[in-house]
Amino acid sequence: MQRRTVQVINRLGLHARAAAKLVHVANRFQSTIALARCDNGQTVDAKSILGVLLLAASAGTRLDIIASGEDEAEAVEAICRLIESRFGEEEGATS
Repeated sequence: MQRRTVQVINRLGLHARAAAKLVHVANRFQSTIALARCDNGQTVDAKSILGVLLLAASAGTRLDIIASGEDEAEAVEAICRLIESRFGEEEGATS
């Protein structure tokens, strides 16, 4: 099992477009991948768009990325890179 904590740093948080990108990345891997809010422990399947949206992770929210399976390390790294890159959004972009 791999686990890493990241902070949502884009201004709009984990909004619909960002959540869709995260789910798309998560679905490229065989591993089971979960996201958990550090503040309340709410945990969802990272491969479910509804689950990811229900996290309501605004800017500044800390999330644990937890993966288990044959490609767990690659999965955690890819999701961390996506979040740290602000989901590929321009700093001034709006949704």
